[in-house]
Amino acid sequence: MTLPLALGDSFRSFFDALDKFFSSLAAVHWGPLAIGLLAFLVYLTLRARASFNILRAAYPESPIRFREIWAAYWAGYGFNMVIPARGGDVIRLFLTKTSVPGSTYPAVAASFAVEAVYDATIAVVVLGFAFTQGVFPKPPDFSKLNAFDLSYFASHPQFTLFVLTALAIAVIVLTAILSSRVRAFWARVRQGLTILFDRRRYIRQVWLVQFCGWLCRFTAFWFLLEAFNIGGSVRNVMLVLGAMAVSAVVPFTPGGAGVVQALLVKVFAGTASADTVAAYSVGQQVAIAAWSFAIGFIGLATIFRIRSFKEVIARGREDREADKAAAAPNPAG
Repeated sequence: MTLPLALGDSFRSFFDALDKFFSSLAAVHWGPLAIGLLAFLVYLTLRARASFNILRAAYPESPIRFREIWAAYWAGYGFNMVIPARGGDVIRLFLTKTSVPGSTYPAVAASFAVEAVYDATIAVVVLGFAFTQGVFPKPPDFSKLNAFDLSYFASHPQFTLFVLTALAIAVIVLTAILSSRVRAFWARVRQGLTILFDRRRYIRQVWLVQFCGWLCRFTAFWFLLEAFNIGGSVRNVMLVLGAMAVSAVVPFTPGGAGVVQALLVKVFAGTASADTVAAYSVGQQVAIAAWSFAIGFIGLATIFRIRSFKEVIARGREDREADKAAAAPNPAG
């Protein structure tokens, strides 16, 4: 399948499901939908709290306010739901860096990586369960799905290997170019990872907090399944979370749109009618995206006094220039 054809099929599949979602709005159960979205709010708030604890360990002397870390987390997540290739992470990185006095971009970025430790451990459990249910496609079958980014990489292993190799070479070249600054860079990265070197503190303030957040996420998807007439159950929620885990590997579309829909249509094919599954696959995406973006934008406007994505980029550039000026040697000195 050629790239334009695959892309066209992916978009057609998504918009067909979107059409089914709007035609099925009358059948949505609004009570479970509201409960699901509230549980999702608690989930991201707990994730933001874990991020706050990571940063507090990295910068114990800096006055860090949780509300700013919370707003940065929501803004990043919300914009990720509408901007492709995880563009919201750029917003979160800048907002978090400016919220922690004396912080650096490498350290803050490394603190984000700490969160991925828990995500990796829980993904193994979720995907292990999903692949044993007999309805979740195996990796070789991803190429047959109506999702451009996932199917294209799965059906073109040589191209995938080329991309991974190119990325590895780029990292090596970048490291060589910045060799004079590598030691300082890795010192800052290590600072962002500080809490990992205190195992008890990490388990108590990060892993367990993220686990509580995951339980809230589990609850959110249970009620979203109820809201869109699929039916909440441990098996169904784990299949949804499995689809989310796969979509996170190829984050080229906002919120994994396309990949998630293709996987959910596949795994729930025998659970409900095709129209119901299609409506759910898009309905939960639209609901979470609208909810996350609204809260993120409110936090951006009320806490950071920023009104647009362009303003975030502009302030980020100003902050980078200020950092460069501060790091430059003083000729008079």
